[in-house]
Amino acid sequence: MKKILISTACLLAVFALVSCGSPSGNIQKSGKWQSYSRNKQIERRVDSVLKLMTLEEKIGQMTQFSANWSITGPVMSDDFQPYLEKGLIGSIFNATSVEGIRRFQQFAVDSTRLGIPILFGQDVIHGYKTIFPIPLAEACSWDLEMMRRTAEIAAIEAASDGINWTFAPMVDIGRDARWGRVMEGAGEDPYLGSKVAEARVIGFQGSGDGSRLDEPTTLLATGKHLAAYGAAEAGRDYNPAELSEHTLRNIYLPPYKAAIDAGVGTMMASFNEINGIPATADKWLMTEVLRKEWGFTGFVVTDYTGTNELVPHGVAEDEKHAAELAVNAGIDMDMTGASFIKYLTQSVKEGKVSEEAINTATRRILEMKFLLGLFDDPYRYLNEERARQNTMTPQFMETARKAVASSVVLLKNDNQILPITKESGKTIALIGPLMNDSINLNGEWAGLGDRNKSVPLLKGLTEKYEGSTVKILYAAGSTITETTPGKIAEAVSAARRADLVIAAMGEDFNWSGEAAVRTDIRLPEPQRELLRALKETGKPIVLITLSGRPLDLSWEDENLDAILQAWFPGTQGGHGIADVIAGDYNPSARLVMSFPRNVGQIPIYYNQKNTGRPVDLSNEKIDYKSSYLDTSITPLYPFGYGLSYTTYGISDVKLDKSSMKAANDRITVTAKLQNSGTRDGDMVVQLYVRDLVGSVTRPVKELKGFQKTNLKAGESKQVSFELLSEDLAFYGIDMKKKTEPGDFKLWVAQNSADNSNEASFTVTQ
Repeated sequence: MKKILISTACLLAVFALVSCGSPSGNIQKSGKWQSYSRNKQIERRVDSVLKLMTLEEKIGQMTQFSANWSITGPVMSDDFQPYLEKGLIGSIFNATSVEGIRRFQQFAVDSTRLGIPILFGQDVIHGYKTIFPIPLAEACSWDLEMMRRTAEIAAIEAASDGINWTFAPMVDIGRDARWGRVMEGAGEDPYLGSKVAEARVIGFQGSGDGSRLDEPTTLLATGKHLAAYGAAEAGRDYNPAELSEHTLRNIYLPPYKAAIDAGVGTMMASFNEINGIPATADKWLMTEVLRKEWGFTGFVVTDYTGTNELVPHGVAEDEKHAAELAVNAGIDMDMTGASFIKYLTQSVKEGKVSEEAINTATRRILEMKFLLGLFDDPYRYLNEERARQNTMTPQFMETARKAVASSVVLLKNDNQILPITKESGKTIALIGPLMNDSINLNGEWAGLGDRNKSVPLLKGLTEKYEGSTVKILYAAGSTITETTPGKIAEAVSAARRADLVIAAMGEDFNWSGEAAVRTDIRLPEPQRELLRALKETGKPIVLITLSGRPLDLSWEDENLDAILQAWFPGTQGGHGIADVIAGDYNPSARLVMSFPRNVGQIPIYYNQKNTGRPVDLSNEKIDYKSSYLDTSITPLYPFGYGLSYTTYGISDVKLDKSSMKAANDRITVTAKLQNSGTRDGDMVVQLYVRDLVGSVTRPVKELKGFQKTNLKAGESKQVSFELLSEDLAFYGIDMKKKTEPGDFKLWVAQNSADNSNEASFTVTQ
């Protein structure tokens, strides 16, 4: 039989019969994805393609292959060229550059039977070529607009290079600093995590309703990893999570729901199992909750080889069975595992998977391709000139530098040793393995960022103090994992000739991210040995910590004069940190993960439960209480904590009324903020609530609002929060989300351990 080729041009002629004008013309901007994705015009266009497709071609759309390499697992051995030639690939992962992507797309469009364009995905996590601070660091800024903007810039750069789909944002709650992927999320709190999820989705996609997805400056975003990936036992990546449904719904699920409400187009299934069911095979999670309860209408992709891994999980007999379980659970696309394309045709013929399930999944994937404008112009993302104009621009560098400064958390600053102004006339010894390092600054998941182009701290500080009265000395003292007496002696000599020491220490970037789990989260011993030697000089020491997770800094907190947690700051790391050290930027970042006193406290988080034998924090040594024999139950640094070069105060907390109804009511909370110091600064004021009695036990505190407010030196301002009755809702004993009547406390605070400004109110029926 003569082969029939239906080109994209022919398909477009078919589409013209069922549509006219841009599909974005009838958008209802409700903030809900389904208001756009279920546009009747789009539905008709999708159906017109589905009618032309064979079963195998539909399953091909449900299949993603990796172009050539992967950092997330083994590259599948299958050569996907035969599938490409038959038009049996819906998406390609890890293809890069305009030229490379064009070759794939041109083949799909011009040389396959239906000419359906391919969706190109990439891990654009915290930048593409301009690399911003890791997401955990950015979340510490508590600056949602900044996070939206950095995601927007990442989308512009990636889309200019031919990418149209990112596997971000990760919205998993992280309570365990051993888990390397905490660097990719927004920390331990579901309220803040939900706000960050919303900001980053809108940044990548350009809007909350999908209306800008057809612009070649935006990316299709992915909410991941559904669900509770951050709750893995022992902090070990891929490990099971055992959670009550109350904990799952009240703590872990809200950020995923927030991403959906923000209009995210795709969701990714997590690697882990929850309560005995791997997420990739969890119909309750992927269909009952995600589709029916939350109304999600985008498509769901597995994580890398997630379908195949159902076999070693022990729920699938073989990969064919695994493919059947995944599709029947509600998975739409198989990431790089090839199990769908190999086995689902046979499974449909055997009646183990319905053809309607295949049609539904294919429809969802095609819908996104239409929304991205790929059927109208398969090459819309492929423009070499746009790629040159939209990569690492001066404006992007400026934003990256500001993002670094706003993400650095000042943890300690005895005797106001910082800032070190240009007029101070001091001699500084710059020491440590990460002082003149550019390779580690980008952290993990650094896109296509050139690590050699990232600005080392030594360069940033040298340029900052050039021409000033400040003199700089330098000695590395050690590598990240090794030192010698000679190197230590060189560093000690520099320290003795200086007025103070700034030591840059921390992790190798490979120590965080996927499959990077640590049971010792202290600085490596060679770095601690160097710090002990520097301590013996008697000179003041400022530690700059570069890491992808909270560390155990107990010794450092006790022995050093100042500590700056700078995370992995990205391309403009050296400049942004130098801005903070010199006082050109007053640190305003606040922690979004609690720092443990030692690894034995993990998991540690502020919104814990009280227990029946709670500890009196003023006297933790009383027997038979929920405490430790050898340390406090409190973190070294709590959630929401951070210092500034000025001092702030909160007073006059007032409520506009003492009670509100459980439904459709609100209380206005006001407080007076004051900058009582001598420098202008940004204060992150936080609103916490405690539900004193519930049908199930409630956390001792829950974040319910925050504002980042600029205060001039000596200035006072009034701040107000609207606390809605629905903000107090939770899943109670009947597993229904509602606000229960009762007594509440609230705090307007500077961090989660700040109890100085308390008020009370009542919720009535």
